[in-house]
Amino acid sequence: MPDPIILPLRSENANLSNAGGKGANLAYLAQAGFPVPDGFLVTTEAYRAFITANALQDKILHAVAASPADDPQALHDLSDRVRGWFTKGSIPPQVISHLKQAYADLEGIPVAVRSSAIAEDLPDASFAGQQDTFLNVIGEDQFLTALVSCWSSLW
Repeated sequence: MPDPIILPLRSENANLSNAGGKGANLAYLAQAGFPVPDGFLVTTEAYRAFITANALQDKILHAVAASPADDPQALHDLSDRVRGWFTKGSIPPQVISHLKQAYADLEGIPVAVRSSAIAEDLPDASFAGQQDTFLNVIGEDQFLTALVSCWSSLW
């Protein structure tokens, strides 16, 4: 049974729902033998566990519902507030152990922490460049910080 938190980059189990469009496509390319740099995929299960552990779902939904959709400044302020909630959150222990092990297995090479949303790189829609990307991330703490920042950039 595949790890619900981490998938190897060459995993045949990577798909749109658990790895997002970019993650699934990278896995497909790696399986086909294309020169994809070593790495791993952090699944949507890790994101959901973070949201649950930090009680963010209802908080975000209520904040979004209370924000006027036709006021760009209000939406910008909402985005800043939600991203702040992510920054103050903690990665749950059952997730962090998987993340730390997967990162340690790369033996300190610089990594890219990139979004791979489940609604991105679809046949009829693209959201390229709308979420944060972190390149040349070195060190466990920097990796975990970049990951949470990447997750928060959805908002």
